[in-house]
Amino acid sequence: MSHTISLALDGLSCGHCVKRVKEALEQRDDVEQAEVTQQEARVSGAADAAALIATVEQAGYHATLKAADVSPKSEPLTASEPPPEALTTEPLSRPAENTLPAHVLLIDGMTCASCVSRVEKALQQVPGVSQARVNLGERSALVLGEVEPQQLVAAVDAAGYGAQVVDDEQERREKQQQSSRRAMRRFSWQAAVALIFGVPLMIWGMMGDNMMLTASNHDRWLTLGVITLLVMVITGTHFYRSAWRSARNGSATMDTLVALGTAAAWIYSFSVVLWPDFFPPQARHLYFEASVMILGLINLGHALEQRARQRSSKALERLLDLTPAQARRADPQGDTLIPISAVQPGMMLRLVTGDRVPVDGEITTGEAWFDEAMLTGEAVPQSKSQGDAVFAGTLVQDGSVQFEARATGSHTTLSRIIRMVRQAQSSKPDVGRLADRISAVFVPVVVAIALISGGVWYLFGPQPQIAYMLVIATTVLIIACPCALGLATPMSIIAGVGRAAELGVLVRDADALQRASQIDTLVFDKTGTLTAGTPQVSEVRVWGTASRESVLQSAAALEFSSGHPLAKAIVAEADLQSPPSLAQFRTIRGKGISGILDGRELLLGNAALLQENGVDCRPAVADIERLTQRGATPVLLAEQGQLIALIALRDALRPESATALKRLHQSGYRLIMLTGDHQNTAQAIAAEVGIDEVIAGVLPEGKAAAIAQLQQQGRRVAMVGDGINDAPALAQAEVGIAMGGGSDVAVETAGITLMRADLNSVADALAISSATLRNIRQNLFGAFIYNSIGIPVAAGVLYPLTGTLLSPIVAGAAMALSSITVVANANRLLRYQPPRQD
Repeated sequence: MSHTISLALDGLSCGHCVKRVKEALEQRDDVEQAEVTQQEARVSGAADAAALIATVEQAGYHATLKAADVSPKSEPLTASEPPPEALTTEPLSRPAENTLPAHVLLIDGMTCASCVSRVEKALQQVPGVSQARVNLGERSALVLGEVEPQQLVAAVDAAGYGAQVVDDEQERREKQQQSSRRAMRRFSWQAAVALIFGVPLMIWGMMGDNMMLTASNHDRWLTLGVITLLVMVITGTHFYRSAWRSARNGSATMDTLVALGTAAAWIYSFSVVLWPDFFPPQARHLYFEASVMILGLINLGHALEQRARQRSSKALERLLDLTPAQARRADPQGDTLIPISAVQPGMMLRLVTGDRVPVDGEITTGEAWFDEAMLTGEAVPQSKSQGDAVFAGTLVQDGSVQFEARATGSHTTLSRIIRMVRQAQSSKPDVGRLADRISAVFVPVVVAIALISGGVWYLFGPQPQIAYMLVIATTVLIIACPCALGLATPMSIIAGVGRAAELGVLVRDADALQRASQIDTLVFDKTGTLTAGTPQVSEVRVWGTASRESVLQSAAALEFSSGHPLAKAIVAEADLQSPPSLAQFRTIRGKGISGILDGRELLLGNAALLQENGVDCRPAVADIERLTQRGATPVLLAEQGQLIALIALRDALRPESATALKRLHQSGYRLIMLTGDHQNTAQAIAAEVGIDEVIAGVLPEGKAAAIAQLQQQGRRVAMVGDGINDAPALAQAEVGIAMGGGSDVAVETAGITLMRADLNSVADALAISSATLRNIRQNLFGAFIYNSIGIPVAAGVLYPLTGTLLSPIVAGAAMALSSITVVANANRLLRYQPPRQD
């Protein structure tokens, strides 16, 4: 016997997780249908709960039995329903206990992708951890799971790095800024010390061939060798300490390469000074200046990289800066300023021109214009008055209002946006994970290449072989730095996701960015997506002596008490404020209504209703056909048995629909409309906005199947929707895009959420996705090319042709420059402007 079972789900973090669970459940023979979101699955069929839970567990997630609740409604949301998570004034409808707890750790000691791999592995081995994302760009980790924070710190410490848990965004920001400033100061003065000593030493050594040890300069070089060691300790201790820590843990990192290269150069040089007779005269070349110059250049590179990295997080920092430190509490005795931390839900607050809104709430009195650009990307100020919602971080441009606090602290819209941006910036797309896997084995391979290259030069190179061997091995170790490879993906993600947030686009994770950059087909829900979602009076046709205003007043009088969307549209157009005195009011199911108003007998409804009551509808036939073809709903009004008016109602297109879709067309996307409306109505809308294909008459449960059918044709599909009924289709598509103003379920299922209900945001989201992935590929290509060319050149492949070798000092400069180049290229995304319509 068929029944419906509700399961509470745990561990689902994106639309593809939803899709995986849905497919696993629907592959069972005893399951007819499964509706899945990130928190819940509603399964229809003959399967029992234990079997369904086992299926979810086998798919890699967790499930528990949940009491059944009402089925989700199939109607699109109206404007009066709650806005999405991104724009709601209520506390989170999905409390923390329904999702995995998240901990943010600041990691100390990471220098390259090999470090990222070790820290991620250490965190993922902690019992209770579901997912660990380590970000080299921000030296941080985001850990999901039921786990004690101190266990995470201990795991990172055991791996040879330092960690501290910082769950508060403001505290995290302050500590990160302090750490960044300290690091930049340290790298700067260490670079200065090394270069101030190294540059004169190098110049002096090049004058008169002073780098060769002779009897006349032996004592001088003995003193300089000791001073060089002191400078190396002062300016490079962090490299040697990190390399030693990694060696104790059985791993190797970028610091290992730097430590081996500089130490080898110094040890060889000092050995020549101490025991010159053990080396032939032509092998008594000294490399003291190389050791300190390499450390100076790498420290300088780190300082410049640190400064560039600070710019990458500016988009998120600007969001954090939107929250004021104080709020103005409205008391009968007078307004008082209180700390933002003291604001509680229900408290009455006041805003005046120039104020930033401290918390989310609802206006109780007053009227003002609000600049919401930093929150939604909407450049035009919004007029708000009693009953309207205000959001933390927005700016009062003009006016004064009093409002009631509804959501404070981490429950405000702004806080949740920041949290979502932070999680997305900590994620990696597939292409980034590939780079991490390569980097994990990169350093041991480079050490092996350096040893082999040195051995080849020692066995087959020119005299003095030992000197050539040292130069080759040191240069290979120094130039082959995985810093650029490790920074390529996270720096682009940090900048791209931050820029998307500035444009009013929230990205759930980096995978959503990658998938969005690959799509070729866009599927739009009609109601609430292409259209405003609420019917409006589009035309009024009058016969006889009646006026437009009197016709609307009469129709509104009949519809005043109805909750039907069409009735509300007529009442709103007539601006009728109070209920009229109606007699003999009657509803005729499926046809319309009748009643007597001020002694006049009125009929309002379709043509069938009026014809049944002997009303001649022939004057309206042509108009009815014309309006129906355009997707409008015609309503006829008769008075005293005579047709007096036709009122056309239509779910109006969003003002930007036509231009936004034209812009998407110019970008090469195929546009499809998916709707439950009749084919004629759907075709009329499609023709008006330039849709390529219409799939009409689709029931809510059939939308996901329609998406799947397109995918079977080889299309890569993005679904744009706003209603609860769109959630399965959003999960089925490669990328789900939830419109601002949509349901919480739609937002939760989508990979990308638009913070304002504007179709131009769809084009912006796709453009920034493509730009970010393009930037990642540029960075990875540059890093791979750098190493592919740099390592062979450092190994001496050009020597037989040119007779020259790459200096270890030049290798150090190239290594530093590679990291700076990657970070600078990623920062171009911070200025990215999506292309507009030609």
